[in-house]
Amino acid sequence: MRSDLPGRSPMAMPGTDDPDTPICPLCNALNSQWWVRRKQRDYWRCPNCQLVFVGRNHYLSLTAEKAEYDKHQNDVEDVGYQRFLSRARQAVFDRVPVGSTGLDFGCGPGPALAGMLEEAGYSVSLYDVFYYPDTLALTRCYRFICMTEVIEHLASPAEVLSGLWQQLKAGGWLVVQTQRVRDREAFARWRYLDDPTHIAFYSEATFAWLAEYLGAVTWEVADRDVVVLKKGGFG
Repeated sequence: MRSDLPGRSPMAMPGTDDPDTPICPLCNALNSQWWVRRKQRDYWRCPNCQLVFVGRNHYLSLTAEKAEYDKHQNDVEDVGYQRFLSRARQAVFDRVPVGSTGLDFGCGPGPALAGMLEEAGYSVSLYDVFYYPDTLALTRCYRFICMTEVIEHLASPAEVLSGLWQQLKAGGWLVVQTQRVRDREAFARWRYLDDPTHIAFYSEATFAWLAEYLGAVTWEVADRDVVVLKKGGFG
């Protein structure tokens, strides 16, 4: 897990002082193409996995990153926040038997989704690098793993996602909630870019690549902003 300042037009070409083409943090491709400049940050698009991302020179320090997260008002009792998370909750309800064990990865300071799932009869472990750094949670296996508004913060997504995939039991589900990239013009004006901790952006094509990379037997868009990937085998 890991600002925007007023600057040139969001579609302006990068200047001569921009760093060399960065390596794609998801598939490690070397031929990413510059896509958009928005408020002092350059965004690159990988032609291999279609990830859109910022270079590492735009990553916040861990201290600055946590300071941004501390500003979030994620009250576990907030009805609006629960409604926002209900799409991920429903994705679990529709695919995983009640009583199963799961992991809320990157749960933040207010693990509302875990509470909603436990209220329904699931058992949910918590992990967050800043707020719930319980590394034992990363040694267990689960029938489902949820990542709600997390994947866009990952500096090393392939490493993290591969590790989580290994933690899924056979037949388990990875539930990812994140807003998806549509096209270049919409991206350049996207409010999602206003958060300086958002450093990687996924389209449906990226999830298709990711499903193949992880060896998922199936994947689908389960609801608005929610994608699910299923691990093979019988659990």
